Amino acid sequence: MPERRVTAPARRPLGGLALLGWVVGAVAAFLLLFYVITLILRQMPDPIGPRADLFVEGARVTLQLTVVSGLIGLLVGIVAGIMRTSALWLVRAPASLFIWLIRGTPLLVQILFVYNALPLILQGVGIDLELNEFWSAVIALSLNVGAYNAEVVRAGILAIPRGQTEAARSLGLSGAQTMQTVVLPQAMRVVVPPLVNNLVALLKDSSLASSIALLELTLAGNRVSSETFQPIPVLTTVACVYLALTTVMTLFTDQLERRVKIATR
Repeated sequence: MPERRVTAPARRPLGGLALLGWVVGAVAAFLLLFYVITLILRQMPDPIGPRADLFVEGARVTLQLTVVSGLIGLLVGIVAGIMRTSALWLVRAPASLFIWLIRGTPLLVQILFVYNALPLILQGVGIDLELNEFWSAVIALSLNVGAYNAEVVRAGILAIPRGQTEAARSLGLSGAQTMQTVVLPQAMRVVVPPLVNNLVALLKDSSLASSIALLELTLAGNRVSSETFQPIPVLTTVACVYLALTTVMTLFTDQLERRVKIATR
């Protein structure tokens, strides 16, 4: 009697419904986290309890900065990373210059430049644009993380064997079709882990937005510390809230990473 082979059930790949469920789960988890943080902070003694809402509001702004900047930075990184792999010098040079400038200058300087200097530069060329603290921080953070994402995307694209591209082109696919349907799907398994790390680092880097008086978590802590002259409990609370945010974010990004690995097998 022939021996039967027992195989493990195939896991569901990362599709539209799975991705939607991941997003809904992440939103629900953060809403629950903010509810728990609010309850805990309100029960703490002075100087934390009476000012719990200020810490929670700062944490909300921090998360908003991270999500908006992370999404924009992902798009910037994909575009710049693809441009960096182009065979055309005119396409490759602007992306290389952008990455060189952003990676070679401090993020704090970039935030201050966008907030203080960019509106004046735009006015000089006839564009009257006023940027508030939030969107100034979003622009700076998006460009910064986008430059690092671009190098990750470039490395992922170069990791795909050249034969894959040659085979796709021999079948009549254009360069854009080859990149979209052959190269990028395979590169996802390579680029997702470092992109996740960049997102977590972005959440912590958003604390530099306090330099332009944006009321995020760090500035909220600084205000309470300056008002009460009790830096130890205030900074400890700020650190714990950051730790809670990064823990929940890492939990869901790790799940996304595993699903992408399964979908690309």
